[in-house]
Amino acid sequence: MIFNNRAEAGQMLANRLRDYADRSDVIVLGIPRGGVPVAFEIAQALNAPLDVFVARKLGVPGEEELAFGAIASGGVRVLSPEVIDPLNISDFDIERVTAREQKELERRERLFRGSRAPLSVGGQVVILVDDGIATGSSIRAAISALRQLNPAKLIVAAPVAPLATARELSAEADDFVCVETPRTFQAIGQFYDDFSQLADEEVADLLRRNWREPVPRAF
Repeated sequence: MIFNNRAEAGQMLANRLRDYADRSDVIVLGIPRGGVPVAFEIAQALNAPLDVFVARKLGVPGEEELAFGAIASGGVRVLSPEVIDPLNISDFDIERVTAREQKELERRERLFRGSRAPLSVGGQVVILVDDGIATGSSIRAAISALRQLNPAKLIVAAPVAPLATARELSAEADDFVCVETPRTFQAIGQFYDDFSQLADEEVADLLRRNWREPVPRAF
């Protein structure tokens, strides 16, 4: 299946999540930037509040593509001893990298959310949304971070993910909802006619629209 754009993908996902419509304990979190237009459609259809969930990888000094942990919205930090210990990453470096990434995380949250406080996750049914999942490494970091905020239930939703990744995430989240799970997978963009990049202001605008006028839709 090829989605026209992220909005159509979100509408198709929302149809699979309709059991969560009009519930006071459901919130939708989009992973910026690309996950937010998908999450917006879900939030509008379910009549649920929308927020971003920003996560930043903590890269090994000198090998930044290798993560030794992650930080995320809500003051969460997850560390990976299986990476830290063999590489002898010092406490100083851990704190230095964390401080740098924390500044960037806070900058992004201000861009997207302004002065508005983040939604409370504790005790809520959280639907975490991205526009597609490839290896699943980023979404796993988000799952680990969200678990520390004690949601009542954590649902991961994406329009497309490789079959193997979907099976793995089904075991890590309380529920995993996906439209397409192909066996062969090269890139998320191959499943969209329009997979153009979003600007930060477009993300902020979608959030403001949801805060101003969440409207339930008929399925």
